[in-house]
Formats: sequence, C-alpha cells, structure tokens
Amino acid sequence: MSFDTDVLIAGSGAAGLTLAIDLARRGVSFRLIEQNAQPFNGSRGKGIQPRTLEIFEDLGFVDRMAAAGGPYPLLCQYRPDGSYKVQLLTEAEVLPNPAEPYAAPLMLPQFATEAVMRERLAELGHYPCFSTRLVGFEQDSHGVTARIEQETGEHVIRARFLVGTDGGRSFVRHALAIDFPGETLGVRAIVADVRLEGLDRLNWHRFQLGLPETQVMICPLAGTDLFQLQAPVALEGEIDLSPAGLTEFIQNRTGRGDIIVRSVSWSSVYTMNVRLADRYRVGRVFIAGDAAHVHPPTGGQGLNTSVQDAYNLGWKLAAVLAGAPETLLDSYEAERRPIASNMLRLSTRLLGEAKQGTMRRDREARQLDLGYRGSSLSMPGPANSKVQAGDRAPDAPCRGQAGQRTRLFTIFQGPHWTLLGYETHERPSPTAGVRIVTIGATHELVDDNGHIAEAYGIEPGQWVLVRPDGYIAGIFSSDGLEAELSRYLAHALPS
Repeated sequence: MSFDTDVLIAGSGAAGLTLAIDLARRGVSFRLIEQNAQPFNGSRGKGIQPRTLEIFEDLGFVDRMAAAGGPYPLLCQYRPDGSYKVQLLTEAEVLPNPAEPYAAPLMLPQFATEAVMRERLAELGHYPCFSTRLVGFEQDSHGVTARIEQETGEHVIRARFLVGTDGGRSFVRHALAIDFPGETLGVRAIVADVRLEGLDRLNWHRFQLGLPETQVMICPLAGTDLFQLQAPVALEGEIDLSPAGLTEFIQNRTGRGDIIVRSVSWSSVYTMNVRLADRYRVGRVFIAGDAAHVHPPTGGQGLNTSVQDAYNLGWKLAAVLAGAPETLLDSYEAERRPIASNMLRLSTRLLGEAKQGTMRRDREARQLDLGYRGSSLSMPGPANSKVQAGDRAPDAPCRGQAGQRTRLFTIFQGPHWTLLGYETHERPSPTAGVRIVTIGATHELVDDNGHIAEAYGIEPGQWVLVRPDGYIAGIFSSDGLEAELSRYLAHALPS
C-alpha cells in the first residue's frame, strides 16, 4: 500500500515540534503542517521545567535554549501602603545535584522556545509547512487519508498515523468526537508582551492593592527587552489593549503613574478552563498537548506537559513503524492521561493560591517526580530498590574506563534503550536498539565517586533497563536475564 508519509502532525507548537524532532532523529518520515501563516509570536508559556530541560538535552538543544533565556527573577510583591517584599519564587533556593542536573526552571517566552526548536528541526532536515490546514480525514486498518487545504487548493495525504497537536480548539479532537469535559473557572484574564518604562528587570512585579480581581503582574521576559503583563479582568466587556489603554490599566491597578507602556508586540484576552479529553487515541489517530488538556497558566505546566506528551509518543510510534507490536501504542494514553489529570489539579490549586496573594512553586511544579509505576511497560522488581520501574532514571556523573568524565544522561542520549549492569560478571547477547553498559572498577563506566550507587541503590549483579524516554522499565538480576529481557522487549522492540 502506498503512503506519502508515516506520520502526519497537525499543529507546529511545542508538542508538534517535539514530536517532529524526535521522529526526525529516528529516521521516521513525517509531515508537520500548521494552519497559521507564520509562527506564534507571543510569550504565553514562559517557564521550562527541569524535567523538560532533561528532554531538551536528549533532543540536542538544551544549551541553546539556556543561552536564549535565563533564570526566573525574584518576586517583588507590593503592598497597598507602597511597601514591598522581595522573595524567591520557589519554596527555597534549589540547586542541581548529581541525580538532578537541572534544578530550577528556565524562563524563555514561548515564541523563542519554539524558534530554537524549529532551528533544531531544520538541522535535522525538516521544516513546518505553514498556511496548511487539515480539513478532513478518514482512517482504515492500515492508515489515515487526510485532506489538507493550501493556497494552491486541496490535497490528499496518505499517512500511517495522524497526530493532532493543534491546540485547545483542536480540529482533530472535534473530528474524532472525543469528549472534552471540565469546567470554566469564571476567570477572564489578559496577557500581553509589552515594552515599558518605570520598572526594573530584576524582579517579577506583583501588585494587589485590593481584591484578588484587581491584581496585576508584570514580569521581565528573559532573553528579550519585553515584559509580560498578566491580570484578571471582568468577565464581560471590551479591553483596550493599546499602549495607552494598558498604561491606564496599570495605573488604575497600581496607583503609579510612572509605568508607561511604549508598545505592544502581542496580546490576548482569554477565559480560563480546566478540561481533559476522555481519550487520547482513536485507532490510528492521536491527540497530544493542548488538544488533550487545557488549564490555567499558573505554575508553568502546560507547555511542559505538552512536550512530554510528544516525547512519550514519539519513540512508541517509531518502534511500531519499525515492526514492534501495535499494542505498544496503548501505553501512550495509559501513561500520559493520569499525568495530565494531576497537572490540571496542580495548576488549579496554584491559581487559587495566586488569587490570595501566594506565588509558590514547589517541587511538584518542577515535574521531576512524574513517573509511570502503574504502566504495563513497568516490570515489577525488587521492592527494596531505591528506584522502581516507572520512575525517572536519575543522572549521575562518572568516569569512562578510557579516562574521560561523563554522565549517565550522556549514555542515555539518543533513540536507543539502555541496559546498565552494576558490577556484573557476564554481558547478555547484543540486542538491536539496546545499548549495554556495565559499571564497575574494571568495566566501561567507573562509579569513582559513588553517584550511581547513591542514585540507584542497586546491588552488584543487577541490571537496570532504561527506556528511550529516560524512565526505568525494570530492574533485573543476572540469573535468567536474557530470557526476561527477551520476553519484555518482545512487546516494545521490532521483532
């Protein structure tokens, strides 16, 4: 049967770009289409959480991202009497450690984040196709026949799979008749990227002179000369988003006449909703990112959860396209939908706290503890292990036997599975797609500072299987290792 591409991706935001980059490095054919004529130019999601930074390291552009952005500023909260308090946004100063190389979130406005991702995609030889709208599709047992609309007219694309990363108003989700239950939170807000004078760029400025409905937050956007303005507004009525209108708005909310908006590069008025799709998959069609979940922007969770949706789906699509059992794809919804459900709860809680004047970002917001312990891909193992199947695989600095310093994340980087053997005597037979690395004084990696032992807590003779997305699949003993691995990998690797 003839196909134009393996995967058609509808929507080139952060989720679509992540999926495209992951498929590109795996050599999977795809087309990334975007109905808008040009890239999104607003800040919207501006926080990149530590777990997402780990993903961006694997995909090859975390340092480029960090160079484009910067750390979050301190939070400066102004009281009604004109006094103010400056504090950390996190519950305490967070520092990297050997197991967690990225401790604090990075600030980078969404338009800059996506620009770095498009650059990485271009290095891999691919580009989004703008001004291309998905207008219909049908699927059968072999693939999806999609109709797309361009300036040159309507065209048909035949793909093995379709992934809708097309936002909260997702055409793909609507076409699949997937329910999107939830609630409207009764909060309407503005967000705008502005150039202004009268405030320093060292702090995230938060004013609340009266009720929660009258607060306004003005945050310098790292890597730019812009500030992001956020504020709740009345549920009805027009909002003047011109420089003069926003200057007057700020003066009314802060009591200060020295804050002058000089220009507005992007703005939006929106109503906050909490909604979660009933399903993430119908046959050969999937949804990811905002197409599957929408929520308040508090806590910097949305873009990150969207990236991680795509990162979870990418390796599974590639494996199935190469010949792995299609049942592997069932684990995408099973793993990611509970994560989104918890994320909606978190962002809603943080919204409630923000209304009362509390701006707090605890460890849960950094997403390092997310995992898939209950997944069908997580093999039950020793109950006393420090890490369990389904947990994020920790990083650890170590030394290669040839003398060079390295890290486990460097070993994991790439599209492969990794099998770590700790002080083992024999190696299993090679398996295509699995990198086998042994640890010990006379092995490939030397744990000379004990960081691997500390992070994993495994015993000599044990093996840790790490998935392509950096989560532990299982912990195995040397006895019967090959048979156990063979049984497990039969469900996840091409035959």
